Amino acid sequence: MNIFRLAGDMTHLMSVIVLLLKIHTIKSCAGISLKTQELYALVFASRYLDIFTDFISFYNTTMKMIFLASSFSIVWTKNVDNLTGQYVFLLGAYRAFYILNWIYRYFTEPHYVHWITWISGLVQTLLYADFFYYYLNSWKNNIGSLRPYRCLVE
Repeated sequence: MNIFRLAGDMTHLMSVIVLLLKIHTIKSCAGISLKTQELYALVFASRYLDIFTDFISFYNTTMKMIFLASSFSIVWTKNVDNLTGQYVFLLGAYRAFYILNWIYRYFTEPHYVHWITWISGLVQTLLYADFFYYYLNSWKNNIGSLRPYRCLVE
């Protein structure tokens, strides 16, 4: 494992912790998309089925179990709306660290080529770019909320 993968995993873990702390602190899930959380739970459940058949490492198994448990505990609340800023920012940062991980592995591991993973991960990270722009500007200018998106219709 390299530093970029570890940073990506820890950032992903922080995003889940931020979300669970928000839910616990305000006793509500307002600001979080239930459909998105249900999709995350479904994706994690299907991606992590290998924990029952293949043992890779204690770290890998533990992280998969944490993400499965946290995803299903968030979905279990069933009372959620739109996304929150810190959570989305940390998810985007997690994806960015994984891109650095793939670049590092490409140059350090022979025959490390995963085009589908790379392209889909890059597209997902690019989808966060607009959000990053507004999030970082609101943080830099000490604005309490993100600037809303405007729809231009002509």
